[in-house]
Amino acid sequence: MNFLAHLHLAEVSNSDLLGNLLGDFVRGNPDGQYATKVTEGIRLHRFVDSFTDSHPAIMNIKPLFGAHRRFSPIALDVFWDHCLIQHWDRFHQDSLLNFCAKAKQATHPKHITIELPARYQQVIGSMWDRQWIASYKELDNIGFALDKMSQRTPRMGPLSGCFATLEKHYLELNQVFIEFYPDVIEAVTQAKLK
Repeated sequence: MNFLAHLHLAEVSNSDLLGNLLGDFVRGNPDGQYATKVTEGIRLHRFVDSFTDSHPAIMNIKPLFGAHRRFSPIALDVFWDHCLIQHWDRFHQDSLLNFCAKAKQATHPKHITIELPARYQQVIGSMWDRQWIASYKELDNIGFALDKMSQRTPRMGPLSGCFATLEKHYLELNQVFIEFYPDVIEAVTQAKLK
């Protein structure tokens, strides 16, 4: 799952939004680094990533990516945000615009008084300032995002090749999202992550 899904799942499970975004930026055991509610959010983020990556529906579609299979989890994470936007009304009663405004207030580095990892400040600040989430509504912007990510290091280069698979199998992947995302929601509402 990517930014929007992690924020949505945090809200669904009454978890801390900041902690759920920090999950990608904090290594090791978060205990003692942050308040308990933030630490629990980090743990929920990690649970969601593990649950998603090992879900049978996700395991079944990885072969679609062929030689780029190793990078499919990253590409799918961004794609799932696109799908969540497309089906937002199925999963949330508030508008996406209102949800994002509340989430921005809770997670933008300029609104946070605790010390945050520099990478979080850079990435999440840019996410809100440049309106990445809203841009994910358009499939072409998913391709743009993957291309930018692929340029970070030579090792990530093959990631840009995943977009062709997302385009080619769009309807099938969209259906997978509709079927498996409720499982993720159910899992986070039942999770005990102390």
